Amino acid sequence: MNPEKSLRTPKVWVYVVGVTPNGAAIRAFRRMRGMSLRRLAHLIDRDPGYLSHVERDRQGAGRETLERIAEELGVPMEAITREKPRDQD
Repeated sequence: MNPEKSLRTPKVWVYVVGVTPNGAAIRAFRRMRGMSLRRLAHLIDRDPGYLSHVERDRQGAGRETLERIAEELGVPMEAITREKPRDQD
């Protein structure tokens, strides 16, 4: 076995392809503002069940929805999202 070959590691490139909701942050900001889940859902014109799933990281949300949530909570979108990397060989 060639020792030089065994020391090589594959190259992995990470590309940022978008953002994903940070449900815990959304819930924390909503609660800090004394806002119910139903009220926030109404303000962003979404179903409370959907928003509940987003807050529990069981469902994603589109950019428009995240922008509306951030606007209603009075925070920058970066405060309620995380980067979503995609690994490629």
